[in-house]
Amino acid sequence: MPSPAMRPSTLHLPQGDWATVLDCLCDRFPAIDRATWQERMARGRVLDASGTALGPEHPYRVGLKVRYFREVPNETPIPVVEQVLWQDEHLLVADKPHFLPVMPAGEYVEQTLLARLIRRTGNPDLVPIHRIDRLTAGLVLFSVNPASRGLYQALFRQRAVEKRYEAIAPALPQLQFPHVHRSRMVEGEPFFRMQEVAGEANSETRIEVLERRSELWRYGLSPVTGRKHQLRVHLAGLGAPIVGDDFYPQLLESRNQPDDYAKPLKLLARGLRFVDPVSGQIREFESQLQLQW
Repeated sequence: MPSPAMRPSTLHLPQGDWATVLDCLCDRFPAIDRATWQERMARGRVLDASGTALGPEHPYRVGLKVRYFREVPNETPIPVVEQVLWQDEHLLVADKPHFLPVMPAGEYVEQTLLARLIRRTGNPDLVPIHRIDRLTAGLVLFSVNPASRGLYQALFRQRAVEKRYEAIAPALPQLQFPHVHRSRMVEGEPFFRMQEVAGEANSETRIEVLERRSELWRYGLSPVTGRKHQLRVHLAGLGAPIVGDDFYPQLLESRNQPDDYAKPLKLLARGLRFVDPVSGQIREFESQLQLQW
C-alpha cells in the first residue's frame, strides 16, 4: 500500500485525439495496463490539480494537470537500514546505505530513502536538496521546511558546499598525489552512461590517497563540479575503476542481475561542510558508514 504521505507525480496532458484521460494515460504509459489505471482511479489515486479524483470517463483536455501516485506491485524489499544523523527545523541529514535509491524511480517507490523518511518523520514536506546514486552510500541532505528550502538549494547551485567522498579502487603508483583530474564529460552510450571526450574541461575532481593496501588504495575524492557519475568516470579514466562498478570503464552483465548486497560499489559520500544560510553557523556532517576492504 503506497504511503499516504508520498507526493504524486504530475502530467500535463499533451496534444492528442484521446476521448478520455484514461485513454491518454494508457497510451502514455504502455507498461501499465488499462485495468490497473481503472483500479487506481477507483481508489482515488488519479487526481486533477485541485485534488478531485478523476474517473475512467473523465474527458480528455489538452494541458489538463493530472496528478497520479506511482505504485509498484510486489515491490522487492531492500534489506538495508538508513540512519538519521541530524534534524532541526530546517534540515534533516541521513546516512544512506548502498543499494537504496534516494527518490522514487523505475521499480522503486516505497523502497526509497525519501519514502522511508516520510514514514519515519510523518513530514510529507521532506525534499532532498541533492542526490547520490542508488549504488553510492553516504550523506544526503533533506529540506524539512518549504519556507527555507530555496536557501539551502542555492548552496549547491553556487557550489558553496564542500563535498568529500571515499572510494576503494586499484592503485595508481604512477601518479603524484594530491592529483587534480579535469576532463570534458558528455552523455555516452547507452544513454545512462557518461564518457570523457576531447575539449574544454567541464568537470574537476581533487584526488588524494588515504590508505594503501597492496593492489587496492582508499582514495579521498573532492568533486569541484557535480557531473553525473563524475567520480566513477574520473577514476576509471585514470585506470582505477572503483571496486564493484559494473558501468565503468565498460558495461558488465552483472548490472542486469539482482543486487548482490555482499558486493557494493565501494563509493561513499563521506562528508559535507557549508555555512548555514539561516543561522550563519558552519555545518559539518560526516557519514558513520565505512567502506569494507
